[in-house]
Parts: sequence; C-alpha cells; structure tokens
Amino acid sequence: MTIVLYSIITLLLLFVVLAIMAPRHYEVNRSIIINRALPDVFNYLKHIKNQDQWSPWKKKDPDMKQEFIGTDGQIGFIAKWDGNKEVGLGEQEIINIIENDRVEARLRFFKPWKSESDAVTKVEDVGGGQTKVTWGFSGKNKVPANIFMMLYNVDKHVGKDFEEGLASLKEILESK
Repeated sequence: MTIVLYSIITLLLLFVVLAIMAPRHYEVNRSIIINRALPDVFNYLKHIKNQDQWSPWKKKDPDMKQEFIGTDGQIGFIAKWDGNKEVGLGEQEIINIIENDRVEARLRFFKPWKSESDAVTKVEDVGGGQTKVTWGFSGKNKVPANIFMMLYNVDKHVGKDFEEGLASLKEILESK
C-alpha cells in the first residue's frame, strides 16, 4: 500500500514540476519582403477573405465550409471555418486595425482542440517600393496543455505554414 501511495505522490510531484517548468506562452512569426508599396499591401491584407488566395490552410482543405459575419476589412468582421482534420473548426475576428501598420485578430479554435490565440499581420515600409510583412500569432498555454508543449515545437510546425503562406502572398501581390 505504501508503494502505491509513494507512486501517486511521485507522479503528482512530477506533474507539478513539469507544469511549472513548461512554457506558458507561445509566439510564432515569420516575415517576407514584398516588392510592392505599403498601402497596396496593407489594403490587400486587411481583408480576411483574401487569405483564401494565399493561406496554407485553405490549400490543405479547399472544400472547407466558410461563413462570414460583418464587413470584411473592418473591426468586428468574423470569418468562420469548418474543415478537415488538418484545419479543424474555428473562427477569426478582426479586433483592431491600425491603418498602414497592422491588423490584429483573435483566433478561436474549437477542434481538434480548444484554444485561443492573438494573430497579427504587420507591414513596414523598407524603402524602394518594398514592404516587409510579418505574420504571426501568440497565446498562453494553460496547464496541462503547457506540458504537452514541451514535446511539440509550435514554432517549427506552424512556422513552415507561415513561410508557405507568405511566399504565396508575395507571388500574388508581385504579380498584380
């Protein structure tokens, strides 16, 4: 009986130690330079529906169901999706727009797991008619999910999707 009790206490202590050590915050972002003037790039990016043309997740499930609420390119606009297991079920809401600077959105995922993240797409004039676009998201890892994040490299996994999406964005905007 004491062996079982010690085993349970050891497992609980291990869980507590891992929960304390595990990352409580995540952030992933990638950038690309686009040969296009900042106002043109920003005007394209502030419309969430345009993501269908360059998003890596739309490519993973081109038949996903989508629903839009509100006016695209304005605060309060919501894009909902219901897709295959690679894209899941969720929604994106524009929560802030700083003209010619950034679009901030809240991402709410319901499947395959429930989570919430803050997304941002920033633009910066780098001269010569070029614009630097930084696309990223961040959020908090709650216990016990933060323990799982010790084994899962979100930057590596999602970062490659961001790189793919930004490369598509560059191709689209530079071909216009």
